[in-house]
Amino acid sequence: PPQVQPFLPQWLAQPKLVQKRIKENLVPIGDVPGIHPKLLKKLQMNGIESFFPVQAEVIPAILRSTSNGYLMGQGGYRPKDICVSAPTGSGKTLSFVIPVVQALLDRVVCQVRALVVLPTKELAQQVSKVFNIYTDGTGLKVVSIAGQKSFAKEQEMLVQKKVTGYCSLADIIVATPGRLADHISQTPGFSLTQLRFLIIDEADRMIDDMHQNWLNQVVKAAFQADDNSGSNRLFHRTLPGPVTAASSCHPQIPLQKLLFSATLTQDPEKLQQLGLFQPRLFTSVYSEKKLLGDGTEAEQDADEKYTLPEGLSQCYVPCDLNSKPLILLHFMLKMKFSRVLCFTNSKEASHRLFLLIRAFGGVTVAEFSSWLPPNERHRTMKEFEQGKIQLLISTDATARGIDIKGVNCVINYDTPQFIRTYIHRVGRTARAGKTGLAFSMVLRIQERRFLQMLKDAGITDIKQHLVKGKLLKPLVQQYEEALSKLEKTVK
Repeated sequence: PPQVQPFLPQWLAQPKLVQKRIKENLVPIGDVPGIHPKLLKKLQMNGIESFFPVQAEVIPAILRSTSNGYLMGQGGYRPKDICVSAPTGSGKTLSFVIPVVQALLDRVVCQVRALVVLPTKELAQQVSKVFNIYTDGTGLKVVSIAGQKSFAKEQEMLVQKKVTGYCSLADIIVATPGRLADHISQTPGFSLTQLRFLIIDEADRMIDDMHQNWLNQVVKAAFQADDNSGSNRLFHRTLPGPVTAASSCHPQIPLQKLLFSATLTQDPEKLQQLGLFQPRLFTSVYSEKKLLGDGTEAEQDADEKYTLPEGLSQCYVPCDLNSKPLILLHFMLKMKFSRVLCFTNSKEASHRLFLLIRAFGGVTVAEFSSWLPPNERHRTMKEFEQGKIQLLISTDATARGIDIKGVNCVINYDTPQFIRTYIHRVGRTARAGKTGLAFSMVLRIQERRFLQMLKDAGITDIKQHLVKGKLLKPLVQQYEEALSKLEKTVK
C-alpha cells in the first residue's frame, strides 16, 4: 500500500531557506541589522568578522521579537517560536547567544530569563563557554547546571537566601535535562516564572529523550504563580493576545522557544509535544537541484532531508569482520592518517578497539568514553586538538554535537544504523567550510542496506574504496601477537 504522508503544517512545508554554501555567503557582522555595538566589538575581539548564513538570518529574527524590550513581542503580540535546522558546524550556538545576551543587556534585576537545555555535559560546557565570552563585562550571570559540580554547589550558584526571600544569582542557565529537573523539584527558591527564552539545542535528540518529562516540568515551573502575586499572574502569562490596558498592568513575559538541530524532525506529532506557538522554521536542509537561477524557489525535492558539510568527501570500505581492525591500522600506519575520529556502536566495542590498537603500537590512540571522568575527557580533547593524539575512538553518545577542532577524518568502524547517526558522525569533520574525509567500514551483508539508507536521504556522492588483502598481509603477524597479548590482559 502507498505510504500515508503526514500532513505538514504550513510552517514546516514552507520554511525560510538559508543558504547552505557557507564560504560564498558570509555576511560581514556590520551588515546584520540591530546588533548592539558592545556585542559587535566583542565579536571582533574574538576574531569574528562575518556571520555564517544561518547566523545572519536567525540573529535578526530573534532580535526583532525582542525589539520592544523582552517583556512583549512586536506590536504587543506574543513572539513566534523559532526552529532552526542546519548542519553541524554551521554556527548555531552564536545564533542564539548573541540575541539572548543583547535582549538582556538592560536588565536591572537578576532573574532566570534564558534557559538553554542540551543533551550532554560536554555540550553544556561548550555553550556556557560561549555565553561567558559575550556576557563578560555586562553584569549578566551565566550558570551551568550539568553535573560538573555537586548538586549542593550548583544550588549555591543558582539562588541565595535573603531575609526578604530568595533571589536568583543567574540570568542565563545552561543545563542538561536531568539536572534541570532535579533543581526544579529540589532547589528552594529556584524560579522560572520570569523565563523569557527556552532554547532547546540538538532538539531532535531532546524530543526523543522526552520520557524524562523535563519539558513539562519547565513549562509548569514557568507558568506557576509566584507566591506573592496571587493567581492572576499565571493567567496573564498564558494569554497570547494583544496587550490591552488591563493586561499591561501585569506586564506578561512571553515565553519564546528556540529550537536548534542538525536533523530537525519533520514529524508533526513529535513537534506537537513541544507546544510551539506560531513557529517559524529556518532551514539550510533542502535540495538545491530545484532552486531556479533567479533565486526563486521551485517545487522542493522531498527526498533530500539532510545536508552535509560542503567540503566533505565520503567513502565506504567493503570488508569482513576480521579485516576491520587491520584496515584501521592500514589507514593509520600506511596511509598516515592523523586526527582521526573513529566511531563504534557501543562503549564495549570502543574500549576493546582502543586496547587492541594500543597493544599493536605505533599509533597514539585514546578513547573518549562516558566511563571517563569529565576532566579526563577534557584533557583527551585538548591533546587531540593539538595533534598529540592521532586516533580518538568514541561512541555516538559521547561525541554528539561536540565541536572538536581539526578532525581531518571520521571513520565509522561500525556502520551507523540510522541516517541521523551517520549525519552527526560525519559532520564532526569539514566544519565551518573546511574540508574533511569520512570512511565507513561496511560488512558485505550490510552493504545494500547502508547504500539504500544514504540514497533515501539523497546522499549519492559516496565512493567505494577497496583495501586489497595484500596491503593488509604485512600487518597480520603483529596484529595476531597484539590479539593474544590482549586476551591475556583481559583474562
